[in-house]
This record gives sequence, structure tokens and C-alpha cells, in this order.
Amino acid sequence: MSARQVAALEPTGVPVLILKEGTQRTYGREALRTNIMIVRAIAETLRTTYGPKGMDKMLVDSLGDITITNDGATILDKMDVQHPTAKLVVQIAKGQDEEVGDGTKTAVIFAGELLRYAEELLDKNVHPTIIVSGYKKAAEEAVKKLHEIAEPIDINDEETLKKIAMTSLTSKAVHGAREHLAEIVVKAVRQVAEKRGDKWYIDLDAIQIIKKHGGSLRDTKLIYGIVLDKEVVHPGMPKKVENAYIVLLDAPLEVEKPEIDAEIRINDPAFLKKFLEEEEKILEEMVNKIYNVAMERIRKDGMEGKAGIVVITQKGIDEVAQHFLAKKGIMAVRRVKRSDIEKIARATGAKIVSNIDDLTPEDLGFAKLVEERKVGEDKMVFIEGCPNPRAVTILIRGGLERLVDEAERSINDALHAVADAIRDGKIVAGGGAVEVEVAKYLREIAPKIGGKEQLAVEAFARALEGLPMALAENAGLEPVEIIMKLRAAHAKAEGKWVGVNVFKGDVDDMKKLGVIEPVSVKANAIKAGTEAATMVLRIDDIIAAARREEKEEEKKKGEEEEKEEKEE
Repeated sequence: MSARQVAALEPTGVPVLILKEGTQRTYGREALRTNIMIVRAIAETLRTTYGPKGMDKMLVDSLGDITITNDGATILDKMDVQHPTAKLVVQIAKGQDEEVGDGTKTAVIFAGELLRYAEELLDKNVHPTIIVSGYKKAAEEAVKKLHEIAEPIDINDEETLKKIAMTSLTSKAVHGAREHLAEIVVKAVRQVAEKRGDKWYIDLDAIQIIKKHGGSLRDTKLIYGIVLDKEVVHPGMPKKVENAYIVLLDAPLEVEKPEIDAEIRINDPAFLKKFLEEEEKILEEMVNKIYNVAMERIRKDGMEGKAGIVVITQKGIDEVAQHFLAKKGIMAVRRVKRSDIEKIARATGAKIVSNIDDLTPEDLGFAKLVEERKVGEDKMVFIEGCPNPRAVTILIRGGLERLVDEAERSINDALHAVADAIRDGKIVAGGGAVEVEVAKYLREIAPKIGGKEQLAVEAFARALEGLPMALAENAGLEPVEIIMKLRAAHAKAEGKWVGVNVFKGDVDDMKKLGVIEPVSVKANAIKAGTEAATMVLRIDDIIAAARREEKEEEKKKGEEEEKEEKEE
């Protein structure tokens, strides 16, 4: 009987196995040490990518596809970890990414630091439950202090919002074009922001991101409208429509097939001709209906002779229907994604119609220009000049496909950072300043908590200081020297925003340098990191079932042995 298997002894001394054969069990200190080691290994992997001087990782998947990035969520996603504890860390990082869109590396590195100091406390015979309790109290106090020291921000303060976007972009591969991209990000977020009561609501799904390699990062631009990665369906249609009245359909411009399988038998060529003519007539009526409704709206708006019609559908358009649309001078685009159709509706004010018979003049949207343009090797349809676009597009360009992918990830993080700042209305300084300030406060209140929990609160403070130390290490600075300078600066009343200036190799006022982050990113990273660490500390037993492949191999082996015996 394996020492790792759960077993009970009968009075006769015969062991009774409780777990299935092949089950692995690790328990007590060994389980805890293994889990701590795994989380710290993942944190160390991400640690070198932290901050403006962080390095990148090259990830190669099983098919040989390469991803070059320093985005925490992407690294963890593509790493394809196997151990259950490692998977738990990846899930926590994903949660951070979904909640605030940034700060995944902060959360994971912080969890690693917490477990590093927890290990020291375990060696001093402090029980895991006491460490968990101390960490939870410290996290509550830390988040409270964060909100206390945070400063207010307004949506109209474009300059500060731009600094937030630039702070998010500084540590990315797009560092060189960060000012240009930050400006685009701020304009895009402000365009889609809506005030509901006294709170701002920002739906980042209303910002469409289109990637096309070619050109440089500085060719990236913001379009106040929507770009469709499609081309006009028929060569006879206009490629440019000014003052376009837009019809949005969730219905095919085709003769629909019956729900059940049907067979039509024609034994006379005249009937076949009649059948095809009828099909043609149905399609012509559909096109006429769209044209008449659109013309009614155009006349009503007094735009006759100055406007055109554009049909955009999620479904298909029959070749015969394409011919009739082209004859009427209507531009059409087919098989557009549902999400893009919804964005066009938001931008142009059009309503999505599921049945052509229900189309009314009020359902039409408006854009000053709809045009097919060539971007790189592909043709795309640009819908611009919408009256009040509640949806916008960022068209990302870059010389290399990998760079365009990384630019998309970077812009996504910056969009979330700016949106979080507007939603919260509060900001803090980056560069490790806020971590050192909160750590100082925790050290002050630790004696009030008392007992062994005090040791856990002090360990939490040291773990927070591990973040500016990581910034210093990645910049080739002496971390201990930097942390001493930071503590000295924060001891003074005016030093609360002093952090690590990795470009100068010294400490500096981060607020003056414009290194600003939304308070929710920091608060969430602290909460997520604490949750990961406390969850790991509470596990004292790992019972893993035998892997399916191993079972199959054993079964195969058994069958082969049986076969050999029979042959003998």
C-alpha cells in the first residue's frame, strides 16, 4: 500500500483502501510548501516583465505559433499550465483582467510576495489560519487607505486622463508611440461615455478595434464611426456614398428555403421559366420595398438628389438581389458580424430590422460618408461622420503582425485604465509610490492589531514593498538602496507620491512626472493577490485522481500481457 493513499486498518490488520488505485495524495506541510513554490515560480516568471524596463516573453504554442508580449494576462493564458494550483493563479489573474482590465502582473507578483513572507512565518511556527486572518485584515485596511489618499478626477480633465493612458502604455512594446495612442484612447473613451444619474457608464464594447499590419504605429487612427472588414458585394454598386441613409437588416435578401425538405417536380420547361421569374420577382419586390422606404425618408428630410442608400445585412444577399440593388444605385454589404451591426446601430441611430416588410422610414440611420477603401491588401468599408456616434473605431497599424497584436493588447489595457478612472473618479500615483505609502500605514497600525496577527500584517507591508523593488530590479538598480530612499521620502508629509523613477535611476515625485493610475486597478490587484495567497495557505491536502491517459495505458498494458499469456 502506498504511503500516499488513504487507508484504514481493520481489527484483523488488513488494510482497506478508501481511494481509487493510482490516486495521489499530498498532505500537511508538504502540500503547503508545494503550492507556495508553484505560485512563487509563476510570480517570478512575471516579475521580470514588470514596469517600463520589464522584458518580454516569447510564447510558442503546440502548433508553433509565436506570441511576443509582456502582458500578464496573455502570458498566463498562453503558458498552458498543468498543476491545479497554477491554474488557480491563472483564474485569479483572469478575474483581475475581466474586472479592471489591467494590473494582472501586480496581482500575481503580490501574491508571490505574500506567500514568500508567509513561508518565513510558517518556519516560526505561526499557524496558516493566523496568517490568513492577518492578511485579510491588512488587505481591508490597505484598500481603505488607498481610497483615503486617492485624489479626485473629472472626465473633462483630458490632460490627466492622457497621463493615465500613457502610464498604462509605458511598460508595453508600443512605448515609442505612446503619446499618439494615449490621445486616441482618451478621445475614444470620452466619446462612448454616458452619464446615468451621477455616475458615468462606459461600455468598452462600443469601441471597435480593427488590426491591419502595414504602415507604422503612428498611422493608427480613431474613426468616429465604424469600419467593416468587408467589401461592397457587387462591382456595379457605388464605392462611395455621401449623406448615406443606412438600412440595417438581420434578414437575408434571398428567397428563403422551406423549414422542411421539399421537392418541386417540373415536367415542362415553361414552368421552370415561370418558377425562376417568380423567384426574381420576389427579390425585386424586396429591393423595391427598401428603395421606396428609404426614398420616403430622403424626401421627408429634403435631401433628394443629395443623398444615397446603403444596405448592411447580417445575412446573405442573392446574386439577383445584388443586380437589382446595383441598378437602383444602392451600396450593399453582407454577412456583417452581429456585434458590428449593433455598433453601427449605436453610431448611426439606425434600428436593426428582422423582417423587410416591417421596415419604416424612421428605422434608417444616417452617416455623412460610407466609402470602400483599400487598407493594406484588403478592402474595407468606412462609415464616418455620424451625427452623435455612440460607437467608434480604432484602426491599428504597425509594420509587423506581432507588433499589431501587441498594440491591440496594450490599447485594450489603456482603454480599461481610462474607463476605470472615469468610473471611480479617483486616481493615485504609480511607480511604487502608493504601495510604499500603504505599507508605511500598515506598519503604524500593526501593533494595534497585536498578537501573532501583527506579524502577518507586517509581512503584508513588506510584500507591498516587493512591487517597487521589482521595478528597481528590472531597471538594473539596487533594490535595497531604493526601498530605503522611498521609506525616508514617505516619512515626510509631502512625500506620499514619491516612487521609483526607472529612467533616472532614483526616487522621484510620480504625480509631477505624470505617472498616474486609477485607484480601482490598485485596489483590485491587492484584493486579488490576497485572495490567491490566502486560498493557497488554507490548502493542506491535495488528493489527485489518476490521470485518464495513465489509466488507459495501464489497461492497454494489462490487455497485452493477457494476450501474451494466451499465446504462450
